[in-house]
Amino acid sequence: QVQLVESGGGLVQAGGSLTLSCAASGRAFSSVAMAWFRQVPGKEREFVAGISSSRNTYYKESVKGRFTISRDNAKSMEALQMNSLKPEDTAVYFCARGRYGWVSYQSQHYDYWGQGTQVTVSS
Repeated sequence: QVQLVESGGGLVQAGGSLTLSCAASGRAFSSVAMAWFRQVPGKEREFVAGISSSRNTYYKESVKGRFTISRDNAKSMEALQMNSLKPEDTAVYFCARGRYGWVSYQSQHYDYWGQGTQVTVSS
């Protein structure tokens, strides 16, 4: 049974930083891609960042240069370092485990999800 548990969300002022963490249980963590998605009410869940099994990283255009995704296979954890946060980054952020080793921007290619953690950026 795979479980993903996020932590690290909260309230921060614009320009501030937060780090989200995701602890994964279950097997084969190192062989699959991991990603972060986010969702605001009334909108579809959108891809934010992903890291492949070979540690290639991919980002939504609007977060490039501000967010950094990483993974620690020994601890079965991934993290998202978010700097220079903007009010438009406000959302519920979800950790996701991929079906494959490569990163997809589409949510249907991820088979396990965390419960989500709220990130609120005030102006």
